Amino acid sequence: MRKCSAVITAVGGYVPENVVPNAVLEQKMEIPPGWIPKYLGVRERRILNEAGAGTSRMCIETSLEICRKRGISPEILDAIILATSTPDMITPSTSNIVAHAIGASKAWAIDINGACSGFISALDIASRYVEQGIYKYVLVLGADKMSAIIDENDRITAALFGDGSGGVLLEPGPLESGIQDCFLRTDGSGRDFLFVKAGGSAWPATSDTVDNREHFMYMDGKAIFEYAVLQLTESINGIMQRNNLTADDVIWLVPHQANRRIIIRTAEVLQFPVEKIMINVDRYGNTTAGTIPLCLWDYEPQLKKGDKLILAAFGSGFTWGAMYMIWDYDA
Repeated sequence: MRKCSAVITAVGGYVPENVVPNAVLEQKMEIPPGWIPKYLGVRERRILNEAGAGTSRMCIETSLEICRKRGISPEILDAIILATSTPDMITPSTSNIVAHAIGASKAWAIDINGACSGFISALDIASRYVEQGIYKYVLVLGADKMSAIIDENDRITAALFGDGSGGVLLEPGPLESGIQDCFLRTDGSGRDFLFVKAGGSAWPATSDTVDNREHFMYMDGKAIFEYAVLQLTESINGIMQRNNLTADDVIWLVPHQANRRIIIRTAEVLQFPVEKIMINVDRYGNTTAGTIPLCLWDYEPQLKKGDKLILAAFGSGFTWGAMYMIWDYDA
């Protein structure tokens, strides 16, 4: 039995100052004007171009904002759970780097790699510790520096992905608020449709892997599209049915910002009003694990205590899932 619920008490985010509009890519790659917003729904993205700055750079800013907004010192954080596919280094963990940088000297810190659904997975993991009374203050971050693994000569991925970080603070709250339910799944047959081949233990870095550009992400967008829509709609429908919810009950659907076509197609299948869907892919692109918390960051001023939210994501692997939560404060 849960002792309490894990509720979000503060939201933060960070996107780099460097804005790359579509016009830059259209000129560089000879992309027809209007093609990127039509098919991807992106008009600009943020790129972290500071020398030596990795995913931790963005997470540090996000973490400090969250602590400032909540009025707490990082020293009292019990745990930091960071979802990312682009860690600063293979080891140590990026959450370890963040914890040290912000002064969270008492926090247990761990990274998880759940690709685009990583933030929901991290939230679910964090909620268990809070619900059982093990931890009181848990920082949950989702961030990726996608520019580090994107081939600048690949029209689709260069146009679609961006860099960004978002996060939330979880604390104990009343059972009738906060995270209520979560559904997570994995299907390893999708590994061949979205991956970075080299840099891990199976294909360590060599001069050949660099020359063959195997440290950049490969994506088969056509193969992913239908599967993503299918699993997103099934997981959203499933968690709504499990909690006796209808589209009228849900105030906001918070989907992973894969691209606008997937978001809109999912809404059409669900017959969910577009005006009740958080969308910011047009301004940030797909920031992988950062998209859902960045949506919460952007839309926080519109959130009210008691609002029912469904979070949903689909990512490489394949991995996907949905979460039902009840918002706990007026922004």
